[in-house]
Amino acid sequence: MINRKLSEKLIQSCFQGKVILLLGARQVGKTTLLKELVKVINSSYTWFNADEADILEAFTYAVTSTQLIQLIGTDSRLVIIDEAQQIPDIGKKLKLIYDNRPDIQMIVTGSSAFDLQDQTSEPLTGRKKTFHLHPISYVETENHTSPLEAKRLLDTRLIFGFYPDVVTNPGNEKELLIEITQSYLYKDVLKLDGIRKPSHLEKLLKALAFQVGSEVSYHELAQIIGNIDTATVEKYLDLLEKAFVVFKLPTFNRNLRNEIKKGKKYYFHDNGIRNVLINNFTFPEMRMDKGTLWENFLISERLKANSYAGRFVNSYFWRTHDQAEIDYLEETDGILHAFELKWKDKKVRFPASFLQSYPNHQTNVVSRSNFEGFVR
Repeated sequence: MINRKLSEKLIQSCFQGKVILLLGARQVGKTTLLKELVKVINSSYTWFNADEADILEAFTYAVTSTQLIQLIGTDSRLVIIDEAQQIPDIGKKLKLIYDNRPDIQMIVTGSSAFDLQDQTSEPLTGRKKTFHLHPISYVETENHTSPLEAKRLLDTRLIFGFYPDVVTNPGNEKELLIEITQSYLYKDVLKLDGIRKPSHLEKLLKALAFQVGSEVSYHELAQIIGNIDTATVEKYLDLLEKAFVVFKLPTFNRNLRNEIKKGKKYYFHDNGIRNVLINNFTFPEMRMDKGTLWENFLISERLKANSYAGRFVNSYFWRTHDQAEIDYLEETDGILHAFELKWKDKKVRFPASFLQSYPNHQTNVVSRSNFEGFVR
C-alpha cells in the first residue's frame, strides 16, 4: 500500500459539515484510498458502487428524501457512493440527503468531472468540498521507498507512468497499461454527449501523443483525423480534459505585440498512457522524443504537487512569433516563475524580450540533476 498525499486531507475533512467529492480518472486508486479511510475513521458505513446495475437503478428511482434516506439506511454515519456521476440528478439527491441527514458524512467519487461537477455545482453550493486524486506522484514513490530508489526507477516511470497497478506490479507494466487504456480510458468519455465514433477519439489521442510539447491546432487535428470539423475536435478535447486523460496549457500574453495570443499545448496526466497510444516502450536514452517524455513528466508532476499542496497558480507556456520561447510559466501573487525544462544540464539564456517586458519574475532551469524540488 503506497500512502497517498491526499489521505490525511480527506480524513481531516470528514464530519466537517461538507459533502466530499473525490474526482479522478478510473484506476488511479480512489476506491483503495477510501477503503483505507474507512479503516482509520472506524465508524459505521455504507458503500454503494454505481457501476453495479442494481445500485444505479435504486438511486435512479429514489427521488424523494424519504426514499433516499430509506435507501442509505439509518445506522451509518458514513455513506460512500462510488462512480456517482452515473446517477441521474445526483446533485439534487445529495442535497436532499444532506438537508435531512446532516449528521452523516457523504463521500462521492467520480471519474468524470463533466458529469459529477456539473450536476453538483448548483445544488451543493456551499455544501461540498472537492478533491482530485491523480495517478501516484513521484514524491509518493519517494516516501514509499527512498529518494535514491525513486531516482533509480525514474526511467521506468518515464516510460510506464504512475497508475497504481503499474507501479505495484513491476514486470507486468506493459500489459497492465494496455488493459487500462483499452478497458477504462475511453469508458466515461464514450458515454458523454456527442461521442459517436470511437475511432475519431483514438486518432485524436494518438495525434495529441505525438504533439506533446508542441502547439496544437484544432484545424490541423481535424485534418489528421479526417471527416471531422474543428468544433468537434474542440469538443472532444474538452471532454478528454474532463475525463482526466489530458490537460491543457494555454499561452501567456500581456505586453508584447508579437506574443502568441491563443496558443495551447496538451499534456497527458500519465506518461504511460501516452506511450501506449504511440506504442513505444523503449527506454529514454534510446529515444528521439526523450525531451518530450521529460517535459510531460515534469509538468504533470508539477500539476500533482500544486494540487495536493493547495497552491492556486496560473500555469502557461510562453512564445512569440519570432520563436522566442519558455517551456513553463507559473503566475503566483503577481510574480512570474519561468522554467526551462531540460533533459541534461546546460546553460540556458531566457529570452531578453521576456525579461525586459516582465521585470517581476524569477527564472529556473529544471533538469535531471535538480528536478526533485520542482515536483515537490
